[in-house]
Amino acid sequence: MKINSIRYPLTNTVLDNNDIKSAINVLKSKWITMGRETLKFERTFSKQISKRSSIMVNSGSSANLLIFQCLINPMIRKLKPNDEVLLPAICWSTSLWPIIQSGLKVKFVDIDLKTLNIDINDLKTKITKKTKALMLVHALGNCADMQKIVKICKAKKIILIEDTCEALGSKSKGKQLGTFGDFSSYSFFYSHHITSGEGGMVCSKSKKDADVIRTLRSHGWHRAISNKKSNSWSFINSGFNLRPTDISAAIGNSQLKKLKKISVIRQQNFKSIRNALLDDKRYSNKFDIIEENSDNKIVWFGIPIILKSADKNYKNRVTNKLNKFGIDTRPLISGNFANQPAVKLYKLKINNNLKNANFIDKNSFFIGLHNTKTNIKTVDYIKNAFYSSL
Repeated sequence: MKINSIRYPLTNTVLDNNDIKSAINVLKSKWITMGRETLKFERTFSKQISKRSSIMVNSGSSANLLIFQCLINPMIRKLKPNDEVLLPAICWSTSLWPIIQSGLKVKFVDIDLKTLNIDINDLKTKITKKTKALMLVHALGNCADMQKIVKICKAKKIILIEDTCEALGSKSKGKQLGTFGDFSSYSFFYSHHITSGEGGMVCSKSKKDADVIRTLRSHGWHRAISNKKSNSWSFINSGFNLRPTDISAAIGNSQLKKLKKISVIRQQNFKSIRNALLDDKRYSNKFDIIEENSDNKIVWFGIPIILKSADKNYKNRVTNKLNKFGIDTRPLISGNFANQPAVKLYKLKINNNLKNANFIDKNSFFIGLHNTKTNIKTVDYIKNAFYSSL
């Protein structure tokens, strides 16, 4: 097979002429910082997706930071220093670090190999009197049993936070992911379902919490929640500068109009590539690709490949070969984050069993999923590249 005859990157071109025109219109207006376009994006996102207060920020990572900074803020004080937050071990760095940066303790929970999301049985065993919040990560757009998780959190009075950065548009029993918890975060980075270049959204069930987040986003200014000119220089809280630009918001507004179309295409691409790989008898028992539960409608972030070989170097050999064939590969989020060097740097305690997360760390990776239809020629190329790499 000819190397690099086709390239299959993590994402393809996601901006069209309407997106570019929207950004140019903002530039022509000469008002490029946070303004009317941002407010429009927030309101549209609330109406179409979150069904709650939505606050745009400069990244999904900042959205996670503001959630935890809100929870420890003197205006709210729902969490205090050293309160315990549960987190699935398969996560991104900025699902974890806002917990630590806010003076809280993290406890990693194992994942379920059937969903790649938090293991509900392990979750139950990890809950103690110190547990005050659950930072849930919807890995690759998929989810755990949300009804069970909500029930557990309500019974134990645990604050539920949904990191929905990889799951925009995914639903569990007809309900949008990101609308189950007290807070949720979204990312509009270039490789995500829709993009604003850089950008994110933090959503809150409580309007009071949302107002605190707005002040934290903008220096702690009172003007973040009031249009009264007399309060424009009044600082009522601590804060950051995590505001987006109206350029990003305009692109986000344009992209959001296409979310339904994009979602259908991503689902179709996932199905066609998954079926092509798993139906090929040459790959019998060499790897697996999970599928969504019948109760869910998943808009996949990527295609997870779970290798079955026990050889510890097998994954590296396979991914290196695929990369040479022009097929981008990535760890499944960041693998088991409990194994990352920074965990030792910050001396985080890892004293719990994370067997499944370790298995995924050693045996899995994912390839990209595109917002435009992947043609048969490319699907066949991916299939043959896998055969040449396994």
